[in-house]
Amino acid sequence: MSMPPATLPVPAPAARSRPAAARLAESARTVPAMAGFEQTLEEARLRVRTLTETVPLDRLDRWHYDEGTGFIAHESGRFFSVEGLQTEAQGPSAGWGQPILNQPETGILGFLVKEIDGILHFLAQLKAEPGNRNGLQLSPTVQATRSNYTGIHGGRRVPYLEFFQDPERREVIADVRQSEQGTWFLRKRNRNMVVETTEPVGTRDGFVWLTLGQLHRLLATEDLVNMDARSVLACLPLGDGAASSPGDAGFTAGLTRSLAPGGPALHPPTDVLSWITEARTQCETRVRTVPLHALADWEFTEGRISHRSGRHFDVIGVRVRARGREVAEWCQPMIRARAEGLLALLVTQVHGVLHVLMQVRAEPGLVDAVELAPTVQCTPDDFARLPPEEQPLFLGPVQNARAGDIRFDTALSDEGGRFHHTGSRHLVVETDWLPEPPGFRWLTLGQLEELAQHSHYLNMQARSALTCLRSLIFAGS
Repeated sequence: MSMPPATLPVPAPAARSRPAAARLAESARTVPAMAGFEQTLEEARLRVRTLTETVPLDRLDRWHYDEGTGFIAHESGRFFSVEGLQTEAQGPSAGWGQPILNQPETGILGFLVKEIDGILHFLAQLKAEPGNRNGLQLSPTVQATRSNYTGIHGGRRVPYLEFFQDPERREVIADVRQSEQGTWFLRKRNRNMVVETTEPVGTRDGFVWLTLGQLHRLLATEDLVNMDARSVLACLPLGDGAASSPGDAGFTAGLTRSLAPGGPALHPPTDVLSWITEARTQCETRVRTVPLHALADWEFTEGRISHRSGRHFDVIGVRVRARGREVAEWCQPMIRARAEGLLALLVTQVHGVLHVLMQVRAEPGLVDAVELAPTVQCTPDDFARLPPEEQPLFLGPVQNARAGDIRFDTALSDEGGRFHHTGSRHLVVETDWLPEPPGFRWLTLGQLEELAQHSHYLNMQARSALTCLRSLIFAGS
């Protein structure tokens, strides 16, 4: 029989004595001049780039259509596959079929942080992905699938990976497994991490140290901070670091009060969790994978897979030649949306505390069926010809918002490793109080931050929009 140790191990001393939230808030308030970064970005564009050529799916090297399964897969059996997904729903919806990406492995999305001159800095990578609309985008320090960091792709080792794999070399600030887009990925999850080191860290080509304030500022630049970076930043514990005076007023003060953990909120935390659990319990949509040729409304045409209506998205093939990446050349399938999406948060002041209107949303690829989503998450072009009563709730008020009520408005890309020239307009719109329809709740930023530090509560789109909203907290500091 095993026995407990004679003594308990003494915890290693923290990398810094001050709480992480206070140091993160200080980093968020620190916005050095951006001229140095802009020069680094221009220099990186000369060294790092991808040339992406669209090719028919049946001409992708090392990829094939498997006659046995009806899926498109890589000859190694790794990376990901393109499969058919059939949903079976109860009630008025009869279900539907669609292609979906199946990548049954957990990757690492992680920022390495370090104090430089007493201020936390984030090590960001200027990464060229084949699907990026503008070439380089800012990504986390490490953005790698298991196939990447175990060397299945045959390329060079992922830089700085050791800080995320060796617990002795880091102090964890955030570490949570989060979902990917449940409309396009089948049960895909990635480990979102922020880890701090006190070791000397050399800055490799293509990497740059930025404060949280600089990252927040850069979120307002179209297609610059990539989706993986936005997802990881949403997991940061900022709440204890924000402070406002009792006499403060206005949007920023309401935002700061909203972030305070345990602050006043319309709905107690137990009610919020019960609401989400109830939605998951009542979700009766079932999903199963099927051969791609069994999807009734989709067809192989002109070397891609497309919906017969000409809407939604296509599965295309690309051949990529890259400079400044671990692998110099490869082929792969990608998803390309037919139109730009919209992710919008409606926010309102309730007794001086900003609340965000969130919805519970079922997506066929989610592990737990339902997660919280932004107020509006849709592709507006899909609903342009429908009467208002058949459009998503709040789409009209968001699209018709007055300029003075719009607090954030930037087009930002989806992850460029799987999605080709695909993204969404991110909007934060301040509004008067609105009643809560079924499936919607007004929540505080503190409540959303707490949920973001646990798996499978906020979907990828909610985390992306939340990062944009939180970037406004210290904007006036």
